Amino acid sequence: MAKKISRNTFLTENSPSIKAFASIAGSKESEGPMGNCFDKVVKDSHFGQETWEQAESELQKQTVSLAISKANLKDSDIDYIFSGDLINQCIGTTYGLRSMNIPFLGIYGACSTMAEGLLLSSLLTDSGIGGNIAAATSSHFSTAERQFRFPLSYGGQRPPSAQWTCTASGAVILSPEGGAPYVKGATIGTITDLGVTDANNMGAAMAPAAASTIKKYLDDTSSSPEDFDYIVTGDLGHVGSNLLLQLLEKEGVDISHQHKDCGVMIFNADEQDTHAGGSGCGCSASVLCGHFLPRVQTGEIKDMLFIGTGALMSPTASQQGESIPSIAHLVHISHSK
Repeated sequence: MAKKISRNTFLTENSPSIKAFASIAGSKESEGPMGNCFDKVVKDSHFGQETWEQAESELQKQTVSLAISKANLKDSDIDYIFSGDLINQCIGTTYGLRSMNIPFLGIYGACSTMAEGLLLSSLLTDSGIGGNIAAATSSHFSTAERQFRFPLSYGGQRPPSAQWTCTASGAVILSPEGGAPYVKGATIGTITDLGVTDANNMGAAMAPAAASTIKKYLDDTSSSPEDFDYIVTGDLGHVGSNLLLQLLEKEGVDISHQHKDCGVMIFNADEQDTHAGGSGCGCSASVLCGHFLPRVQTGEIKDMLFIGTGALMSPTASQQGESIPSIAHLVHISHSK
């Protein structure tokens, strides 16, 4: 059973194995720097469906099915699945996974959902209750635009701080037995809100949550940034990443040599007109599963921290003038058990 070392932080006892992982991305994502790392690229943004929402459901279903297949398992071998997305009531997930007949726990952490699902599935596996547990998430550019911003036909100008929602999905299979990568520990984030109200500046809203969670894990485990090859944030983008480094520097913590951000990595901002970078649940999920986990598996990366960051906003709250509360969940992933 996991050892609780603080109110937020746990260390696993048996280091659950990330038995398999899969990522699928869309056309624009395949044209970026990470294009060669995804298991599958789908050029049709409708994924053969009639609506954008149905497309996201199909995207997530295909990704989960691929992860299960890569683990040499069947749907019936998966004991539970944690998943969610950005659409209202997480319909991308529920409609996508409904035919798989897997016991389901829906979660919502905005763009931190992959880290939250990985954290929860790891703790459940380590407790002895879970066997093979899946964690997944997805996002789709057009479903996010429909829900959170003006329709594309409106022709509104995107400011430099805006990010581009990725059409992508990632899924992992956790197991009490298996090889690297392993989950060694986790920190559950606390909601942070410093009063940012601009929905086109998510990075600024999420950076304080990321800084708080990273510092919490380092303090709780008496570790330093140098103990990790990479400290990877979800999708702060260029703006949020710079703020994160500044916030931690004020706390006497320098992660500039270890820090990478999935939102910065997934697109070439200059060539692809994505402004501050990528965002969406599928951004960090696909980069984690496509780029980082294979390198942990081979031992190229010995230890890394994965911090999913999420803006816990809604169109209704924003229209009422509310600020944007944010969250960041952290998972310690290692090549060694």
